[in-house]
Amino acid sequence: MLKFHCPHCKEVREEEEFSYAGEAYIVRPPAPDTSSDAEWGDYVFMRKNSKGWHWEQWLHSAACRKVVAVKRHTFTHEIAGCWTLAEGKQIYLKEQA
Repeated sequence: MLKFHCPHCKEVREEEEFSYAGEAYIVRPPAPDTSSDAEWGDYVFMRKNSKGWHWEQWLHSAACRKVVAVKRHTFTHEIAGCWTLAEGKQIYLKEQA
């Protein structure tokens, strides 16, 4: 079972209290009105689904109801950390640079 540290509640909670909310930090097309169907389809449906470290969003549905950014290894399920979306984005952008 996964255990997440909710940065909002300041407690470690079990996975059952959270709902998976998808891949984190997906870049929205800059002009949705003029995006092609293919570009919009890629944004809505295409995900990395890679083996290894992956950034995800989880909703703390049984407590504070806030979204948490989680960096999780998809093969070992090891969790590198849990952050607010803003804190996690700063770390994510540094890793991408």
